[in-house]
Amino acid sequence: MRDMSTPSTIGRHVLGLAAVAFGITTIVFHDFNVWQQIRPLGNIPHPEILAYVAAAIEIVGGIAIQWSRTARLGAMVLGVYYLMCAFLWLPLAVQMPFAYGRFGSFFEQLSIVSGALIVYAGFERDAERTAKLARVGYYAFSASVVSFTLEQALYLSATADFVPKWMPLGQMFWSVATTIAFALAAIALFSGRSALLASRLLVAMIVGFGVLIWLPAPFADVHSVTAWAGNAQNLAIAGAAWIVAEYLNQRQASAARA
Repeated sequence: MRDMSTPSTIGRHVLGLAAVAFGITTIVFHDFNVWQQIRPLGNIPHPEILAYVAAAIEIVGGIAIQWSRTARLGAMVLGVYYLMCAFLWLPLAVQMPFAYGRFGSFFEQLSIVSGALIVYAGFERDAERTAKLARVGYYAFSASVVSFTLEQALYLSATADFVPKWMPLGQMFWSVATTIAFALAAIALFSGRSALLASRLLVAMIVGFGVLIWLPAPFADVHSVTAWAGNAQNLAIAGAAWIVAEYLNQRQASAARA
């Protein structure tokens, strides 16, 4: 069996939509959001210009990834951009090495990069290069899921605060339950045992976060950039998880045909 990825369908459309949403949010608020920040670059004259450039990159990349003819270019543009966003978190993380939140932000951006890389790999003509790039994207996403687990475990009370108070069993129950779910997903992805099922359940859980937590947020405070960008961030990670699920599904189908 050849280990190959396939040009993702729903996953890449979701990832592209999230990128467009990020770009529009940046334009509307004339600034970077809490996940995509430029503080390590120092005092930049007219930072709003850089924000508009970043927004244009995300919108163009997000639109390009929607069509097969331009998806490879769109995936490359988005992958490079989000990789830069990820690395901009590292200087801040080094300043406070015992505060995991900043390392967590690095891995959140890396998870999006992983999805873009798998999409890019799917449009490669060389089968061997396709397989290698897709595996890198897959394991980078798996490492990001480990980070999601650690971040929720270390900030369990803060995670519970995001859970709607009306949900049965209490906020802390769902905080613990989703942390365990992330941990089990990470184990499945790295071990390969029930990885496809785990990836699909992961997509469902992240989409659930969007519906229950992030989608209502702008209604509570329409002027909050965090509320709008949080929707885009969650949607982007959901798209990346979807891409991973599609990649695993294609591998399983290839194995069945072999």
